[in-house]
Parts: sequence; structure tokens; C-alpha cells
Amino acid sequence: MQKKLFVFFTLFLISNLGWSQLNQNVSDLPNFASLAEQVTPAVVNVSVTKVIKSPTQNEMRRGPFNDPFFDDFFGSPYNPPNRDRKVASGGSGFIISEDGYILTNHHVIEDASEVVIVLQDRREFSAEIIGSDKKSDVALLKVKTNENLPFLNLGDSEKVRVGDWVMAIGSPYSFNATVTAGIVSAKARSVPGQSTSYIPFIQSDVAINPGNSGGPLFNLNGEVIGINAMIYSNRGGYMGISFTIPINYADEIVKQIKENGFVSRGWLGVAVQEVTKDLADSFGLDVPRGALIGSVLKDSPAEKAGLKNGDVIIDFDGQKIIYSGDLPLIVGRIPPEKKVNATIFRDGKKVSVSVTIGKLDEKVAQDTTVDEKEETGNILGIAVKDIASLTDPEQKQLGQDKGVVVSRVFPGPASEAGIRRGDIINKIQFKDVGNIKDYEKISKTLKKGSTITLRIIRDKNGSFLTLKIPK
Repeated sequence: MQKKLFVFFTLFLISNLGWSQLNQNVSDLPNFASLAEQVTPAVVNVSVTKVIKSPTQNEMRRGPFNDPFFDDFFGSPYNPPNRDRKVASGGSGFIISEDGYILTNHHVIEDASEVVIVLQDRREFSAEIIGSDKKSDVALLKVKTNENLPFLNLGDSEKVRVGDWVMAIGSPYSFNATVTAGIVSAKARSVPGQSTSYIPFIQSDVAINPGNSGGPLFNLNGEVIGINAMIYSNRGGYMGISFTIPINYADEIVKQIKENGFVSRGWLGVAVQEVTKDLADSFGLDVPRGALIGSVLKDSPAEKAGLKNGDVIIDFDGQKIIYSGDLPLIVGRIPPEKKVNATIFRDGKKVSVSVTIGKLDEKVAQDTTVDEKEETGNILGIAVKDIASLTDPEQKQLGQDKGVVVSRVFPGPASEAGIRRGDIINKIQFKDVGNIKDYEKISKTLKKGSTITLRIIRDKNGSFLTLKIPK
């Protein structure tokens, strides 16, 4: 009997402890109700009107006789009057000061002819676009009013930790003041295939959909830690990956817009690529990390600082470079003309270099092509042609006067490594390839079964590739 009583009381205590622990865990979960009630009044809907120009008369189809002479008499049902169309769109935003400054995304108000701000209490105000920056996707608006406007406090996005609870408010699909919540999934993300390579995104699993753009992301203290900007999706809707512009970064953009009317970014003048395991092994790096310099632009800050092709930048301005995408995020935030220190890995050693940051100038590289000429492939599986044998216009188009041009790629190691016709090879195993003789001489020393490193120039940008020669 005593044994049964002992077992009963033991089970009773365990069950009570379990329920107590469960209730404690439930009570530890955040309740967003008070937070949402507190901050929602300062979140706004941004209503945008864009004017779409009608096609010109020459772009329109002619009437049934396809002759302007008959159109003068009979008119043309194919040619309606020239009328510009007004298209409505919108997103979200939030008020950051009592004098009416509002933050939203650049893509929300891009090409807008009219912007109207709608508050949660249904008040409407016409907004002026103070400034907008496409690369950072940040826009600053201003409304003029003598009325009292609610506004939000900005937090410190540097203090955000992976796993922190966060809350978003916006107008997805025009459903105003929609509240969603989740956790921070990652920090300092770069998004593949996007032009926003200078933004160190906060990634979260907060539900974001079209219309949420420009809305705020909050911490549990009710402070704005970012501007919701985009989702990563193959269906156009939320799939658990959302990206937010850190508020510290956005605030830097806003200050430049207010002071200068435009945004200046730091510029280094290098094309970089990821350091793979094979490349790390060939360089003598302990782990694959850093930004490998594929090419250094002429007269750039990098060239003036003595940076070279093949250098691996592992630290810049006191910040570690783990992935190649970390470098533009860091450089872009450094003011032009500022002198910083960089640590590079060169010839198996760490070297400290002083760099004076330049100002980013928008330039678009032009494509380069080479006429194909049939030749016999070698151990690498490619046929090449000496640049010096090309015509002056061809050399000018390539922008190089040394090296060999790939004229054909055969099935084999070069093809598998991603080498293309028109690529320029100027280094093999870190040895200079100035002409066809250099290329043939070095090629004869390559052994079957080995992994080698090539430096190629494609579209005037240099990069390194590893190539496995079959046994």
C-alpha cells in the first residue's frame, strides 16, 4: 500500500512540475498585442499615382486602309486619342519625426507623379519626396501639417541577434495595419541576383507580402530596427524568407539625403569572387574565406594602394571578410576619401595595406566577343589564340594586349570549370601568360590528375577558376 502511495505522489509531483514548466514556457512567449496597439498609429499607407505615357502616333496601328489619307476621312478605330494613363500602386511607410518625415522604400515611390500618405485614423496628406536612393532602396518623404502626428523611435540594428523576436506592420494586398511576427533568421545577408548588393539585409521569417514594402520591423521594445523591403520567393508570395534593410544603414542614407540631396558610396575598384576550398588550398589559406581579387581597375583606389590580382582580402577596415559579398557591403558604407587598413593574403603571408577609399561612379561594362577560329584542343580542352595576332579593333574591344583568347571550348575539364569562348587567360598556376608561347610552355608542365588555377578575364573583369585535369 505504501509503495502504491509513493508511486502516486511521485507521479503527482512530476505532473505538477510538468504543467508548471509548460505554463512558465507559455508565459515566456511574447504577447504582441500591447506593442501593436502602441506603434500602429505611426505606420502609414503610401498611395502612389504613376503616369504611363501613351504610345506615339508612329507606334500605333493604322486604320483598315493602312493609309493616313483615308484615316483623315474615315478616322481610325485603331488610333484612340493620345491620352496618358494614370496607374495606382502603393506600399507602406512609417513616420520617424513629429515634423512629418516618413521612411519607405525607393521602389514604392519610384516614378511617382503623386504620393498620398494615409494614416490609420483615415487622415490623408500629400507628401513631398525629399530624396530617394535606388541602390539602398530607401526613400525619404515629408508631409506638411500643423496637426500632431504620431512617430516611431529608431532602435539599434547592430544589437539585433539571430533568434530575437520581431514584429512587422504593413498593408499587404491593401489590408491596412496587418501585424505579423517571427524571429530573426540571419544578419548581413546579400540576396543573389539583386541590384541591392550594398544592403546588409536582416533576414527573418516574418510574413511579408506585396504591400508590406516600406513598412517597419520592430523589436520587443517597440523600436524600429529595419525597413521591410522584399521576399525571396519563386511564387511571388511569402515562403518564410523575408529581407529587411537595417535601420542603422537606412539612417546613414537619410542623413546624406538631408544634407546633400544625394548618396555617396565608397569605392575600391576591384572585381572579387568567392574563395572555394580548391582555391583556398592552392593559395595556402587555412579555410575558404575572404574576397579573392580577380581584377583591379586601372587608376582605382585599389591599384593606388598596391592591391594585385590574386590577393585575398580577409579583413577590411577592422571587419572580417568571410564571404566575397561582405566586401562591397563594408566598402559602400565608408565615406569617400577616408583612409582605412586592409589585411590581405598574398604569397602565403598576411600583408597589411593602407587604402584611401574613392567615390563610387556608376559604370556599365560592355560585352566583348572574339571571332571563332577552329584550332586543336590540348590537355585543358581548349583552343586559344594570341591576343597580339588580333587586329587593333579586336584588341581594343577586348581591352587587353597580353594573354591568350579562348577560341573554342571542347568537352572536358575547361568546359566543366565554366570557361567560355572569348575568355582571356593571363595566368596559369599563378604564372603570367603573355602570349601563345607562354601558354604552351606552361601547359606542358601540367600533370594529369592535378588541380590547377587559371586567371581569366571576361567582360573586362578578372576572376580565378580551378580546373581538374583528368588522369
